[in-house]
Amino acid sequence: MTAHDILDRPAAPEVRPYSLTPEQADAFGAELDAIRERVIADLGERDATYIRKVIKAQRTLEVGGRALLFGGVFPPFWLAGTTMLGIAKILDNMEIGHNVMHGQYDWMGDPALSGKVFEWDTACPADQWRHSHNYMHHTYTNIVDMDRDIGYGILRMSEDQRWSPYFLGNPVYAFLLMVLFQYGVALHELETERIRAGEISIADKREVLRGIWQKTKKQTLKDYVAFPLLAGPFAPWVFAGNMTANLMRNVWSYMIIFCGHFPDGTQEFSIEETKSESRGQWYFRQLLGSANLTGLFSRRPESAKWFHILSGNLSFQIEHHLFPDIPAHRHAEISVEVREICRRYGLPYNSGPLHTQFGSVVRKIVRLALPDRTPAPRRTDDAAQAA
Repeated sequence: MTAHDILDRPAAPEVRPYSLTPEQADAFGAELDAIRERVIADLGERDATYIRKVIKAQRTLEVGGRALLFGGVFPPFWLAGTTMLGIAKILDNMEIGHNVMHGQYDWMGDPALSGKVFEWDTACPADQWRHSHNYMHHTYTNIVDMDRDIGYGILRMSEDQRWSPYFLGNPVYAFLLMVLFQYGVALHELETERIRAGEISIADKREVLRGIWQKTKKQTLKDYVAFPLLAGPFAPWVFAGNMTANLMRNVWSYMIIFCGHFPDGTQEFSIEETKSESRGQWYFRQLLGSANLTGLFSRRPESAKWFHILSGNLSFQIEHHLFPDIPAHRHAEISVEVREICRRYGLPYNSGPLHTQFGSVVRKIVRLALPDRTPAPRRTDDAAQAA
């Protein structure tokens, strides 16, 4: 038995194709539109109170965590401070920053919660994120050669991505991306895959690089220079605590995001098959390209409230992709209706606990490091030009 045989064995069975007639797609889209319109009409004080409570909790955790790290020479203080700061950074990125920048709270008219100007505590400039994520990813979800979230320009995450010897390093690249995730996200708008292919030069991305440098410099000075200096003789413990908190945030964010896009059962699409999409067909693509998480180990999402909050409710990635501008804390209740609609149309609803979904992601990363036994069909010239 060869190494290729061993690595191929855990791969998921081939996913059967799902399809909707144009009439079914229109009806499917109309039902989902009705959900969105009803929720948008119902937004109010309940939602405003929720996000303000989350922001208050995040700030309390950050201030408390940083204060405890100043006494980090005592192990219980260091552990508590690092944990609190790590959770604060997770909340800032996942439940606050990501969701606010989607415009989920623009209806409140609060300048501090405006998706167009919000800035978050991470290396990626918010304006670049709004383009690469809110526009590119959510418009062209799982379309190979269009959605740069398929591999982040670093990994091979689909058999439709042509294999090259570079991808033998897939598992190594994936691990580095996980522990350095904020920097991987920061480089997203750089389009490294196009630079490697010679389509553009690094000089073409001068403005993007300037924005990344300014934001990364600010974050680095804050966490690794300013706060350690304020701690005086306790600087090494503050430095280590900040680094560990950032690592916590990076690993957690990576796991949640990859489990929402790449576990067994998620599908990718070609440029050709998504041309002239109707609204219902766009919903159909969002559904097939996403997956939900029910919790760490549980298969019952209602039993994992804090898990969902810490994931930014991206544990309901299906609902997020269907309704990216609806406050994410609403996705749990919406999911019941979405699942029922999928059942009636004979469509899959990909959902499972974190350990199961992440295990399948890891298997995919390893399997796709190797060349395909049957080469994927080449893209047509028309498709390449459209990309």
